[in-house]
Amino acid sequence: MSASPSEEQEQLRRLVHDFLQDRSPVADARRLAESGADGDRAVWTQMAEQLRLQALVVPEEHGGDGYGPAELGIVLEQMGGVLLVSPYFATVAMAAQTLIASGDETAMRRWLPGIADGATTATLALAEDSGAWDAGLVRTQARSSGDAWLLTGSKSFVVHGHTADLVLVVARTPDGVGVFAVEADAPGLTRAPMDVLDPTRPLATVQLDETPATRVGTGDASGWLASVTDLVLAASAAEQVGGAAACLAMAVDYAKVREQFGRPIGSFQAIKHKCSTMLLQVECGRSAAYAAGAAVATPGPEASTAAAVAKAYCSQAFTHVAKECLQIHGGVGFTWEHDAHLYLRRAKSSELLFGSPASHRARLAELVGI
Repeated sequence: MSASPSEEQEQLRRLVHDFLQDRSPVADARRLAESGADGDRAVWTQMAEQLRLQALVVPEEHGGDGYGPAELGIVLEQMGGVLLVSPYFATVAMAAQTLIASGDETAMRRWLPGIADGATTATLALAEDSGAWDAGLVRTQARSSGDAWLLTGSKSFVVHGHTADLVLVVARTPDGVGVFAVEADAPGLTRAPMDVLDPTRPLATVQLDETPATRVGTGDASGWLASVTDLVLAASAAEQVGGAAACLAMAVDYAKVREQFGRPIGSFQAIKHKCSTMLLQVECGRSAAYAAGAAVATPGPEASTAAAVAKAYCSQAFTHVAKECLQIHGGVGFTWEHDAHLYLRRAKSSELLFGSPASHRARLAELVGI
């Protein structure tokens, strides 16, 4: 994706923006988070039936529209702007892209049509107790039993893991790391929501005790799981840009109307400096996220480099902009009742999910041979 979206991509952005502002504004995110719900079913259904957002990246032969990570980034940027409470990221940006990357036609025929039409929610369970997003550290075991596989172990920080209809579990096998599909009603599967900083994005623990599963793909999955990681990082960066842009807009609007010493606070040089720095970070983050969205469409070193840059930069940019937004709002921004508080929680949570900025800078250094 270039720095300038195509006319079709711009139409998609406006469509999703208008839909979310009308059907799922930030006020709804607060309502859903406080109720403990993992989304609004009516909004989910409209997203699938009217906008076909769940079908966006699913290949046409499996009921989708066949777009790529660039278009997914456009959608997620808008979702990040309203802190959408929905299993969309887990289902489409994580699980659907994992199934597609596996190249397993049988698995894709079985699960992708349900994801595309909104009937199935799904997620990817990779991290364990350490929270590291690294397939090499996986300890969950998979053993074959006749024609089936049985999984034993535990997963943590699974996005929407307590409600997903399908959990794609990364486990260790005799021939390397594998990905396994576990249905929600599988025996031996226990799931529980975790205590989280960001109430708009539920995380869960997943326990597996000799749980029957279906293998997705063949052989050692480490190679194509690395490309899935790049796709997820690019998607997360795009979502972070949306959140940062919303914080910037909120801060600027407030600086125009809040008066101190008889003049708007936005007229003071200190506030101008804060807002200009926030704008710079949002625009740099957007460029990095767009570049990553374009690069990860083709797996390889360039995709990994772009994804690492985007995730590391956008994580810190979102957190910084969310903090500055709160500062510009003064005391009111720190209260639970103000939306700035929700954005800061999302920023800190997203900063660490899928790996910290430091870990991605270290990965970047390794990729470029430093």
